[in-house]
Amino acid sequence: MLGPRPTVAGPAETDDAPLTAPGATRAMEAVLERVLEARLRQARDTDAVFTHEMAERVAAFVRRGGKRLRTAFVWCGWRAAGGSGDADAVLRTGAALELLQACALIHDDLMDGSPLRRGGPAMHVDFTHGHRAGRANGSAEAFGTSAAVLAGDLALAWADDLLTETALASPYGPRLHDEWRAMRTEMVAGQYRDLRAQESGSSGAEEALTIAVLKSARYTVARPLALGACLAGADAPTLGALRAAGRCAGLAFQLRDDLLGAFGDPALTGKPAGEDLRSRKLTPLLALAVRLAEAGGDHEAAAVLAPDADALPGHTVERMREALERTGARADVESRIADLAAAGLRRFAETGAAPAAQREFAALVEQASGVAPQHAQELV
Repeated sequence: MLGPRPTVAGPAETDDAPLTAPGATRAMEAVLERVLEARLRQARDTDAVFTHEMAERVAAFVRRGGKRLRTAFVWCGWRAAGGSGDADAVLRTGAALELLQACALIHDDLMDGSPLRRGGPAMHVDFTHGHRAGRANGSAEAFGTSAAVLAGDLALAWADDLLTETALASPYGPRLHDEWRAMRTEMVAGQYRDLRAQESGSSGAEEALTIAVLKSARYTVARPLALGACLAGADAPTLGALRAAGRCAGLAFQLRDDLLGAFGDPALTGKPAGEDLRSRKLTPLLALAVRLAEAGGDHEAAAVLAPDADALPGHTVERMREALERTGARADVESRIADLAAAGLRRFAETGAAPAAQREFAALVEQASGVAPQHAQELV
């Protein structure tokens, strides 16, 4: 049985004072908090130990936040398709995406062996530490792994419950659910391709691009835009333009994330410096560097970036960074980010969205990609 739908007081409920994307994100936080409290109450009715050790951990992880970009892109898609008035379903969809993101991060950190997330211990590490502190029996690592799988599953269940409730209460529910279902499948496909690439030692540019599109471009930008547009009853041309805009902006976001993974400050990224390089994670950045090194006859760079480079004497993350710089891969990716960001804005404009919505999208693309798209100047 569905519970009462939360209401959001304020400008979300009026046509003459619509929320901005940042305002929608703040309003989503209030919705998300109510959802988490409701889920924790249900957990307490189920089992006290499960609530304290599992459900509360998941809720705390969700509350630690992140950029909340997906909610903002849902909002932009809704506005681009002519959405106005009561934004309750938009905010609830954004909250569902944040719960889904928690699942993705928990499982991703486990598979990658990442120790940190959002400035604190990754979920599997937190469970492992708790096992050791309690002097429990058995392997602490095995317990941490198993518990983190369940924590991710719980976040996914909460996300699906919320999206289903929202879809059932919306006249556009079937379209919303179809978009959500496709996104979940793409997310798992991208994660599997990522895992498979690491196991096979692949350095192929095509495979790196496939992973980036499935795991980030669609999931982070294209599908959230389409989810929002579905809630406004968008037609096929509008959805097509938004998906194209999202693919471009999402790839720009992923390429920026690749650069941060290689060169970023842990104080800003919340992850160890050079973690992606240390694990030799297949990214478009790394694939491009390998191709440029081989094409330019830079055998040293090619060797440092190769799948078996860990076996080389003196191999360090610093040498990999030097290779990324020397081959021109870093500069090339910076240029591609700018081109993709500008292309995303052009495709978004094809929806016929109002200038205010286009400016908000431009601001989000700048936040996600780290560059101010040239095309944004036309929107001022």
